Amino acid sequence: MAFLIKSMVGNPLKGMGLGGGEEKAEEETPKDPAAAAGMTREEYEEYQKQLVEEKMERDADFLHKKAERATLRVCLREKYRLPKSEQDENMIQMAGDDVDVPEELLKMVDEDATEEEEKDSILGQMQNLQNMDMDQLKEKASATLTEMKTKAEEKCSVM
Repeated sequence: MAFLIKSMVGNPLKGMGLGGGEEKAEEETPKDPAAAAGMTREEYEEYQKQLVEEKMERDADFLHKKAERATLRVCLREKYRLPKSEQDENMIQMAGDDVDVPEELLKMVDEDATEEEEKDSILGQMQNLQNMDMDQLKEKASATLTEMKTKAEEKCSVM
């Protein structure tokens, strides 16, 4: 009977902090984080400094990479005459003006530019004509001509 009363009254009182079992658990856990990590105070402080330095280094590297990407986007926007992005310009300014585009990305952009120049040149256009099927070209031309005639007939009452 005493067990029943103790379990009914004791368990709710433990939840409110009036029970005696919680004090032992608090005494066993050390209040010093260095002791909790199993280090001396000096080792723990050195460890924390190392963590902060590594985080700052990672953040700086990340910011530099983001600035490199922004520089590449700015170059591509200039190349294709697209509107400028203030977000990219701000990113470059935050990282400093000494940000260069990575060599690998520059090679890719240069290769694309040379391919486009070859396609835009007269020789490139002539090579495209040589590779094209003449029957297909005639069909396209006749289809375009008939389409233009039908549109002209619809719009013009004289024809």
